[in-house]
Amino acid sequence: MNEFTRRGFLGSAAAVGGATVVTTAVSGAQAAEAAVPEAAQGGACGARTGLVQVDRTDRRYQDLVSRGFNGRFRGKPDAVYVVHTADQVVDAVNRALDAGQRIAVRSGGHCFEGFVDDPAVRAVIDMSEMRQVFYDSAKRAFAVEPGATLGEAYRTLYLDWGVTIPAGVCPQVGVGGHVLGGGYGPLSRRDGVVADHLYAVEVVVVDASGRARKVVATSAAGDPNRELWWAHTGGGGGNFGIVTKYWFRTPGATGNDPSGLLPKAPKSTLRHIVTWEWSALTEKAFTRIIDNHGAWHQRNSAADTPYASLHSVFYLNSKAAGQILLDIQIDGGLDGAEGLLNDFVAAINEGTGVEPAVQRSTEPWLRATLANKFDTGGFDRTKSKGAYLRKPWTDAQAATLYKYLSADTQVWGEVSLYSYGAKVNSVPETATATAQRDSIIKVWMSATWMDPTQDDANLAWIREIYRDVFATTGGVPVPDDRTEGTFINYPDIDLADPEWNTSGVPWHTLYYKGNYPRLQKVKARWDPRNVFRHALSVRLPD
Repeated sequence: MNEFTRRGFLGSAAAVGGATVVTTAVSGAQAAEAAVPEAAQGGACGARTGLVQVDRTDRRYQDLVSRGFNGRFRGKPDAVYVVHTADQVVDAVNRALDAGQRIAVRSGGHCFEGFVDDPAVRAVIDMSEMRQVFYDSAKRAFAVEPGATLGEAYRTLYLDWGVTIPAGVCPQVGVGGHVLGGGYGPLSRRDGVVADHLYAVEVVVVDASGRARKVVATSAAGDPNRELWWAHTGGGGGNFGIVTKYWFRTPGATGNDPSGLLPKAPKSTLRHIVTWEWSALTEKAFTRIIDNHGAWHQRNSAADTPYASLHSVFYLNSKAAGQILLDIQIDGGLDGAEGLLNDFVAAINEGTGVEPAVQRSTEPWLRATLANKFDTGGFDRTKSKGAYLRKPWTDAQAATLYKYLSADTQVWGEVSLYSYGAKVNSVPETATATAQRDSIIKVWMSATWMDPTQDDANLAWIREIYRDVFATTGGVPVPDDRTEGTFINYPDIDLADPEWNTSGVPWHTLYYKGNYPRLQKVKARWDPRNVFRHALSVRLPD
């Protein structure tokens, strides 16, 4: 991607004065290997840059510590390590441990909570320079480093091999944390979550002696490290170690032709953007739209649905935004794609008595995918919450949504409803650490603002709408016949607070369901000293 972003400054990190550049000591064959140009694997020719250690006096420090997506949190670690290889990650972790520094890891910087920017964190391992994407013939899989953005991964996988992974809609998000939480996106109803295509991981772990080392874990049944692979298929970030490489290959894919080892990207993206003005929406019309939307997904979320390649996001914006918006896309190369989209829009609007505006477009797939920019425009203070719906909203829940969203308030809140299910639900919930395999809609609730003096008002709004929508189950979406918990990549520390979670169901059950004890065993095996931790990290077993 040629666009300059807030990550772009890292590309010239070694050329700017004022930092410590540490070359990890190697010898013999290791030194010869380190000097080999990386061009054959998608990297630039020339010797690798050494480990870069940035302290508070360095001119780059503020850029590195302000990369987080959520402006409510700003850390002040003693050091930031910019790493380029797995060996440098090992070195950086050992240096931090020797200094008694608590460690956090950042790839894309899109964590919704302050896990990296926690005041207790004294050393940040910045992965943003590890961004190679290449085909590894030895593993018959595509290797992606964690600092690559989704956009960079999409571009290389598609232009070089015509394939893709069913990951997120935002090109700026880093691969590192996205995959760890399971990862989903516009192709998930067709191809499953991105973790369903994870074949192996390279992880820097810390053993019981307190020293860091590299481990490779694969999905192979005979791999003694297989449980470590499994934990990285939805177990969340900051739990077991630091991923330095992912390998992707679709389960059951055969042969040595790379173009047949991952899903094919769509030929084009056919898109409809449908908007309803709040000024035209009565409570009756709003409720009918919500009912129609839920009923459609209940009818069309089986794995064999002809709508498997249809993805939609229903942005139920608060009244201050002026409108609610349904963004729908489908594979433009699918027979009858236009008719499927038209039928979907008609089904959602049926019986409302309101005529929405519809914008239609068709673009080549990669262009459409990379065009999904999500710049906060300065509105970078945010709070998020999530849920999985196994059944449509009840009448009482729809009424609660209307009450909060239609209120005359200056809060820019949003309840986003993502099409889910289909292929995702064809995988057993214990096959990966992504346990939610019986839902039809994924929910993301958020409030976004820019003025710190408005923190209390916005936090109150998002906390109260979430609590009231799930009032019958203790203010949270407990795993039951209607809801299936929530998504670890939408971390929400309120779930561990009895003021906001009165269900009696612990936060880890909401995120992991019955998979949590198994994750704890992985934690005990691979991070026995609890080096990698945060407010919602997997705990060591009692």
